[in-house]
Amino acid sequence: MSIQYLGLSEINGPLVVLEGVQDAAYEEIVEITIDGKEKRIGRIVEIYEDRAVIQVFEGSQNMSLGNAHTQLTGHPMEIGLSEEMLGRTFDGIGRPIDGLSPIKAKVRRNINGQPLNPVSRKYPRNYIRTGISAIDGLTTLIRGQKLPIFSGNGLPHDHLAAQIVRQASLGSDSDEKFAIVFAAMGVKYDVAEYFIRTFEESGVSDHVAMFLNLANDPVVERLITPKVALTVAEYLAFEKDMHILVILTDMTSFAEAMREVSSSKGEIPSRKGFPGYLYSEFATIYERAGIVHGSKGSVTQIPILTMPNDDITHPIPDLTGYITEGQIVLDRSLHGQAIYPPINILPSLSRLMKDGIGEGYTRKDHQDLANQLFSCYAKVGDARALASVIGEDELSPIDKKYLEFGKAFETQYLHQRETENRSIEETLDLGWKLLTILPKSELDRVNTEILDEFYKADEASAEAE
Repeated sequence: MSIQYLGLSEINGPLVVLEGVQDAAYEEIVEITIDGKEKRIGRIVEIYEDRAVIQVFEGSQNMSLGNAHTQLTGHPMEIGLSEEMLGRTFDGIGRPIDGLSPIKAKVRRNINGQPLNPVSRKYPRNYIRTGISAIDGLTTLIRGQKLPIFSGNGLPHDHLAAQIVRQASLGSDSDEKFAIVFAAMGVKYDVAEYFIRTFEESGVSDHVAMFLNLANDPVVERLITPKVALTVAEYLAFEKDMHILVILTDMTSFAEAMREVSSSKGEIPSRKGFPGYLYSEFATIYERAGIVHGSKGSVTQIPILTMPNDDITHPIPDLTGYITEGQIVLDRSLHGQAIYPPINILPSLSRLMKDGIGEGYTRKDHQDLANQLFSCYAKVGDARALASVIGEDELSPIDKKYLEFGKAFETQYLHQRETENRSIEETLDLGWKLLTILPKSELDRVNTEILDEFYKADEASAEAE
């Protein structure tokens, strides 16, 4: 027989305190009934002797110290899982909000995930094609990787996320099962509508499970959303052998929700007011990406975060960079030049890129080409700095060539339409075409054999004529 506790001893924002509790456990889920009618769910976040601090997911509105009846469930938060979740839309804690029938759950899983033995992990190989040249060619996304996008307020990260969802695939020659889990935290209603409409119109909704926590939804729900989404992803990947791409936007909203709840609990703040366990909370989310021995599936993550004041040293991008394997950085000056997506490739990198490209994966010239494009674009910055001092007319002929290359690289390679889906061959061929602007002697990062095979300056000049 379960025990019901009548009344509360304290209410503070989304936190309530229950006294006289017996046999309670950390992270345990409780059910709170208000006035005998409305039911809400909470989880125990702190225990001290017989006192339990409970986070109420739906908030504490209309609750008083005397009108609440609390019942402990004896288990942490779980979610029912099924392949039917693909093509459906849920709220931040996994309840359907698309007006369709409830999910017939085949299994239930703890949203906090199961401890994973590091020895059971497989090294990430092979790539996921996004159809975006700046990503596929220069910061390639590898299956099982966690590769965040560092953005800023007003930059088009929402459009980039939607484009990745529409275009992402395992490549044209793959017959493996692929799906996407999309989780949005603290987004405005019009942004949520944009995502729903875009996925429906492009016909990709049937292989997308979407979780939406809106800006006016309870802040505590925001802390649960990424864990619920990743639980679904792990089920599909490791039990149904699917390759799952998880997109989480915006991790800054998640961190700010954590700061708000931490402040309500009276915890001592750390940098910028965030709790000292921000790093470990990020790690519990990001480290749920990967490939496991014995399973054919994989979980790949693209967390998106907006850097406050475009500050890459802010705790949120700073701690994210420690945990993840690289980053894709959006640049405000490129965005000001109407270049989409405004990806600045110089501070961007994918640390696992070398292990999932080249012969057998993409094409044998991929790594050399990427190295050369990085090198040449870095020299473009030097040439532009010099031109700003002495004037473009005073530059040497080779510096003028670098300026020409830089402009072409930004307007042709980085820039592409939101509906433009480039194959990996188109991306690589375009890179070689741009390198023909420069003399062959300047291409010092490419193997001689590959350079002789792919550098076609004569053909390019003949085509221009």
